[in-house]
Amino acid sequence: MRRTTAGVALLAAALAVTTAAPAPAAPAGGPLPRPAWELGRQALPANDGWAAEGAGTTGGAAAAPDRIRVAHTRAELVDALGGDNATNSTDATPKIVYVAGTIDGFEGPDGALLDCADLADPAYSLDGYLAAYDPAVWGRVNPDGPLEAARVRSVANQTRQTQLNVGANTTLVGLPGARLTGLTLMIDKVSNVIVRNLTFADARDCFPAWSPTDGDAGNWNSQYDQISVRRSEHVWVDHNTFTDGDNPDAAQPRYFGRPYQVHDGSLDVTHTASLVTASWNRFVGRDKLMLVGSSNTVGPDVGRLKVTVHHNLFDGDLQRLPRVRFGQVDVHENHYRLGGPGFEYALGVGVQSAMYAENNYFTLAGDVAPADLIHDWGGTALTERGSWLRQGADRPRPVDLLGAYNAAHDPDLGGDAGWTPTLRAAPVLPTPLVPLVVDAFAGAGRLPR
Repeated sequence: MRRTTAGVALLAAALAVTTAAPAPAAPAGGPLPRPAWELGRQALPANDGWAAEGAGTTGGAAAAPDRIRVAHTRAELVDALGGDNATNSTDATPKIVYVAGTIDGFEGPDGALLDCADLADPAYSLDGYLAAYDPAVWGRVNPDGPLEAARVRSVANQTRQTQLNVGANTTLVGLPGARLTGLTLMIDKVSNVIVRNLTFADARDCFPAWSPTDGDAGNWNSQYDQISVRRSEHVWVDHNTFTDGDNPDAAQPRYFGRPYQVHDGSLDVTHTASLVTASWNRFVGRDKLMLVGSSNTVGPDVGRLKVTVHHNLFDGDLQRLPRVRFGQVDVHENHYRLGGPGFEYALGVGVQSAMYAENNYFTLAGDVAPADLIHDWGGTALTERGSWLRQGADRPRPVDLLGAYNAAHDPDLGGDAGWTPTLRAAPVLPTPLVPLVVDAFAGAGRLPR
């Protein structure tokens, strides 16, 4: 009985940190449902992961009434973020932007939806690109020449259209059912940003690059993440859902014998970014998910890339859950439902990474071995404790993932990442409770009221 009572108390404490907030003034654009507009003023709770370090993360909580907007279209969203997408990243005025309905990054100035052909440079065509750079003709060297240059110009056209820049001191909140599709939120060289209660779908790349030396057979690589955090700090990404929508990777064709990859990451933290908390999100059916650190080069990333990943649901995803270079990354109380065709790994231990994985719960299909949940990308150590496993119809049980990995792979990974997290808003839940809580509350539209 004491153990059950303690678990309930921990559950209550975990849920409390997602709901505590002061009552704000309503937005100037008109009244909204009280639970929705209250989210705009909420700050990250104290001690809630790396984004809570120091002054914490408040986003647009201090916004004046004239900087509280509701956006229904791409044009309204750009206007609410500062008025000019080319310069919005420099707008540090506190602002709260509520997203209503579906906003499509391919929405043109007249409201009509553009397609890839509208963004292509006149000198680019996919058929021409495939004919020119077929390895049987071109060889296994990087594409070069007029068609590759036209592809790069096409990418620049798409970037201007579908990459929306976010300035400092901003809160983006989805109203019930809000979706951002076909776009990237770029958080670059800024501080103090909150993104909550949004569904992100299909941030597709119209012009993927062929990289013939990427792996043994080459790969197609896309450019656009759903959220990209670069050279920024104090960022809180909470209660969002990330999917490929009705354009899954499995539906893409194969060219040069490789999948035509039109999607990149869901939430990448790169280029010296740091102090990020990703909490209570739902990642569904995605391939490349969360990259922390984009290069193995020892340099300015050292001492940065501090990220907390807690109470997220990874549902049918394939890799990078997360993959970490250099950073101190706290991965705790997440639920992983994994397996099926294409699954690669969950925890990627990269160069000089210091990942601390605690009380995570893994629900696995029968085709995934516990030893395959970790992948060594050049790292040396991982702190892993409190993991539980349920495989197929078997009963749940504690599992030593690091021990299983080391028994099946050489060289061994060490068991001490060299640090112990201190920024946690509540005591960790007993691991058997994790799937019950995370499945109920992770994702857009699931904030407790």
